[in-house]
Amino acid sequence: MKAKVGILTDTNSGILETECEAWNVHMISMPVVIDEEVYYENETITKAQYYEKLDAGCDISTSQPSPGIITDLFDMLLEEYEELVCIPMSSGLSGTCETMTMLAQEYDGRVHVVDNKRISVTMVQAVKDAVALRDAGKDAKAIADYLYEDGLNASIYIAVDTLKYLKKGGRVTAAGAAIGEVLNIKPVLQIQGEKLDAYSKVRGMKAAQKTMLKAIENDREHRFAGQKILITAAYSGDEEQGEKWAEQVREYFKDNEIALYHLPLSITTHVGPGAYGIGIMSYVTE
Repeated sequence: MKAKVGILTDTNSGILETECEAWNVHMISMPVVIDEEVYYENETITKAQYYEKLDAGCDISTSQPSPGIITDLFDMLLEEYEELVCIPMSSGLSGTCETMTMLAQEYDGRVHVVDNKRISVTMVQAVKDAVALRDAGKDAKAIADYLYEDGLNASIYIAVDTLKYLKKGGRVTAAGAAIGEVLNIKPVLQIQGEKLDAYSKVRGMKAAQKTMLKAIENDREHRFAGQKILITAAYSGDEEQGEKWAEQVREYFKDNEIALYHLPLSITTHVGPGAYGIGIMSYVTE
């Protein structure tokens, strides 16, 4: 007998393999293209190998899984489940959601793709919410409807250590990057739904981290007033520095349990190593 609802997400969430196993969630690996060769996050390239290639100056860009990989996974999972809920990264940041939505039309309503408008730590919580709703007996449509309606109840802020990768991606001009490096400018970016936007520019990483903490505090007191919220830290690059950032967040928000995740490679490609992030979101369950 098939289980009722399967949950599929992608590595842009940053969810660990151990969490996938514990939550009974399936994950599709997102590709990165390095010097014209395709690698799949956590499958054919580790984070350590990725950073070696990034440090070596390799040409790196992000991509999406082929339709064949997606449909093969749909077919395999529908052997095990009656229905699927698919939670890809925000459609504003990748074409994967649109591709999945198009391919799902061939499955007679058994595959529900949610444009949850999230990535990284806020996407982790969307998956956890889907798990809680599945375990409470909700069907795939009810889960998908909730995730869609709740999608924008989240924000991520990211402080960037170097302008090199924003310049490479065309988000900062060469002249702007050169001036910014001299002045020790650290951009603070925001992801709220559709895309990666500029939030603030400050001098020095300590000031950037303080800016993010205050932004989350403001969100908690205004946007999320009266709601159950979670705050989660993120980083790219050195794990020890990531842990130090998480401790700083825990010290600032003493009444919240703060988890720490590595930023997915799709974000790291655009912001580079040494970036710090923090997310706030509403939730069904911790």
